[in-house]
Amino acid sequence: MSYELALIGAGNMAEAIARGLLNGQSLSPEQIIAADPAENRRTLFTRELGIRTTAKASEAAKDALAVLLAVKPQQMDEVLHEISSVISEKTLVISIAAGISTRFIETHLGLGRQWRVVRTMPNTPMLVGQGAVGVCSGAFATRADVTAASRFFSPAAEVVEVTEQLMDAVTAVSGSGPAYVFYLLEHMIAAGVSLGLSPDQATQLARQTVLGAATMATTTSDSPTELRRKVTSPNGTTQAAIEYLDQTGVGSHLEKAIQAAYQRSVELGKK
Repeated sequence: MSYELALIGAGNMAEAIARGLLNGQSLSPEQIIAADPAENRRTLFTRELGIRTTAKASEAAKDALAVLLAVKPQQMDEVLHEISSVISEKTLVISIAAGISTRFIETHLGLGRQWRVVRTMPNTPMLVGQGAVGVCSGAFATRADVTAASRFFSPAAEVVEVTEQLMDAVTAVSGSGPAYVFYLLEHMIAAGVSLGLSPDQATQLARQTVLGAATMATTTSDSPTELRRKVTSPNGTTQAAIEYLDQTGVGSHLEKAIQAAYQRSVELGKK
């Protein structure tokens, strides 16, 4: 039996991709197989998604038209060695591992062969159908390969194609980006509680504010700078807050934090 997609690794991101494909009716459960050594993850995929599972990566990969590598960067070498003998140059190989280059994948699958590799970086909002994914091609991947790989993500994410040199930047901005927003949300809630709101009240107000602001940013033609200007009345409460953020260097610190994420992505690619 052949499969359209083999998920090598059945963690949260693989689950988000699978749910997006199933919810969008792009693929049926029978067209997907997932491999993971963790029994609880295999059980979830089987019971909740109806997807066949196996503990062995090679078993999942051998009959698949496309293989999606959803394992940790530290596990990539071992996984590539395991599947290299059961896939061919006809197999589309897609990676979501941070920092792992297409060259690394091509080399560890076997030198002297034209492996069709597409590197991607999705983020966790794919779990709710609101993800962002950066995509780039390896040395031997065609335009059709990039398009095919993008279709596995597009039901649950906005896909942006970049050159591979920019994939570490994608990782830092959107791959890790949801955590920055959650961090802001945590502190908005904490501030509300410190000012007298109940935890439930502060949480409800802060969550809806972040959702509303994000919706405005994605549904209007105004830039974030212009949107911020419109809500900042002269000598008002918002201006007081923004001035404090500027005086204490919050903006520059955030940029440096994203640069730190970028450097870590680069480091992961060197190991």
